[in-house]
Amino acid sequence: MVLNKSMKQKKGKKGSAAQYLTRTQALRKLQLSLPEFRRLCILKGIHPREPRKKPKGANKTYYHVKDLAFLLHEPLLEVFRHIKAYQRKVNKAKAKQQLELAEKLCLRRPQYTLDKLVRERYPSFVDAVRDIDDPLCIVNLFSALPASKGYKIPVDSVHNSRKLSLEWQAYVVRAGCLKKVFVAVKGFYYQAEVCGQTVTWLVPHERSQVLPADVDYRVMVTFLEFYQTMLKFVFFKLYHDVNLKYPPALDADLESNAAGLNAVITEGEGAALDEEEGAGEVAEGEREGGLFDGMVFFLSRETPRESLTFVIRSLGGSVGWEGEGSKYGADHPSITHHVVDRPKLREEVSGREYVQPQWVYDSVNFGVALPVDLYGVGKKLPPHLSPFVDDEAEGYTPDYAKFVANLKSGEEQSIPSMKAQNLSKEEAEERQEQEDEARYRTELEAEVSGKDVKAVKAGSGAGASGERDEDDEEEMEGMVMTRKDRKLYEAIQKSKTTKRERAAKLTERRKKNKTRK
Repeated sequence: MVLNKSMKQKKGKKGSAAQYLTRTQALRKLQLSLPEFRRLCILKGIHPREPRKKPKGANKTYYHVKDLAFLLHEPLLEVFRHIKAYQRKVNKAKAKQQLELAEKLCLRRPQYTLDKLVRERYPSFVDAVRDIDDPLCIVNLFSALPASKGYKIPVDSVHNSRKLSLEWQAYVVRAGCLKKVFVAVKGFYYQAEVCGQTVTWLVPHERSQVLPADVDYRVMVTFLEFYQTMLKFVFFKLYHDVNLKYPPALDADLESNAAGLNAVITEGEGAALDEEEGAGEVAEGEREGGLFDGMVFFLSRETPRESLTFVIRSLGGSVGWEGEGSKYGADHPSITHHVVDRPKLREEVSGREYVQPQWVYDSVNFGVALPVDLYGVGKKLPPHLSPFVDDEAEGYTPDYAKFVANLKSGEEQSIPSMKAQNLSKEEAEERQEQEDEARYRTELEAEVSGKDVKAVKAGSGAGASGERDEDDEEEMEGMVMTRKDRKLYEAIQKSKTTKRERAAKLTERRKKNKTRK
């Protein structure tokens, strides 16, 4: 039976071809320019899609028609059109040298807020906290960047980013929820536990930043615009939960003198805090049991002051330095720890411990105040292990991690040095080699005397046969699997094999280093 031509389905009217539009088609449908479309997609959280069949070619960017319909009814779209028309009026007035008219038009610039979009994208508070990692990274990045007209980085965006980063640090200090710290080449990685959610963010190192020319900063500023509004919503709720007023005041004098966290003045609704205590300085007895509770640190000028201040205060310690906003001077009698990062000291004050900055970070990660003699001035430091690596999953545990684990479990009555610990491990390896040699001699004597070698090797043979049985069982399981499950299983086994090989290489390298020493 031949179908009528009028009954045939037209191409592109049904299926995946009708469900997706290219970016050019989307721009034509929404009547927007490419920068405006990008900005609207970022603010609304619309992402490109990857359809199974790409009717217009594989090198095109596709969007779902429902997402575009979602954008088509957005009130912000009309505001962008008003701003575009307003900008044409301003440019026209400037071209005609009508400066008074241009100034009046600038005062009547169309305004908009993103509050509705935040409530729309994050219906619950937990959803916003779960997605707060990227906003914190972007805000801390822009707080370290210089404002630039050429790269379209506004001054207000940089100042607001700095203020939000200090407000977040003040909350973490107040709540005492900091869990992990890691110092890397990119900056300081922090991890905190907020409302049952794990929040990880990156703070760049304190140095002058060079803006690369191959980055589109307009896109980043658009992300920053939404993230700043989102963070204000989240911070308001977090501050309210710990009985603090939001937004907190910012001492301009202390901020100009690089006081950092001390420049934020938080006022409690129940019990007010002194301005001298600054952000996060809680009342006495409010948060007991911190790792640095009762300790007073003095930071030398060569140390990363802002990072150390944030970490130490988050765990209950007090901090001082040379300069404005410090409660403690270098000669204050209550100082218990002096943090320095130089090869040697001119003079030492009795009654205080001199440590390098890594001691603070490692103590936080391991959850215990580590021995200060390992982090003395001018000493070779232990490895700075990442707290974000699971040693059991990787199949390799560094020596220093084992040492700290033994220290925490109380197995060591006295704190040995790393050299003594390495000697004890070498003795254990020698003992194992002696046992292997004794077992080999016993088997050899049994073979010469005509005894049953299988009975002698029962202990070792049982383990080998057990391994063969496990291999056979795994092979049988692989035969009954579907192809998709078998590929996944092989990928998992390959990953495990790679980890075992890497652990074996690290162990072998460690043994070689010991023999060289």
